[in-house]
Amino acid sequence: MPTFLRIEVFVGDLDAFVDFYTGVLGFEVAEDRRADGDQYVAVVRDTVRIGAVPPWTEVDRAARQVPTGVELVLEVDDVRAEYSRVAASGYPVADPLQDRPWGLTDFRLHDPDGHYLRITGC
Repeated sequence: MPTFLRIEVFVGDLDAFVDFYTGVLGFEVAEDRRADGDQYVAVVRDTVRIGAVPPWTEVDRAARQVPTGVELVLEVDDVRAEYSRVAASGYPVADPLQDRPWGLTDFRLHDPDGHYLRITGC
C-alpha cells in the first residue's frame, strides 16, 4: 500500500472548518461526527485528507503563526484557478498570487483557526 499523509488539526469551530475547506478550497466532507459526543470531521480533496477535532484545552493561536507554526502546502494543477476561487469566495488572502524564484507560483492564507496554508503550483 502506498503511503499517504493525513493530518489532524485542532479547531475551535467544526462548522467554520467545514465551511472554509469545502466552500473556499473545494474539499468534500468524508466523515462527519459533529453530532457525536466525540466530535470529529474529515474533509478530502484528491489524496489529501484533513481531520479536525475540538481541542481539549485552550489553544494559543499565536503559536500557529510563522515562524513557529506549520505551513500546510497544497500543490494544485492550476494555481491561478485556485486563486480565482478563493478570491471569488471573498475569503481574505495573506499573500497574493506570486511567481517565486524557485519556479513555482503560490499564494498564502490562514484558515479560520489560524493554520497557515500555501497553495502552490506551476
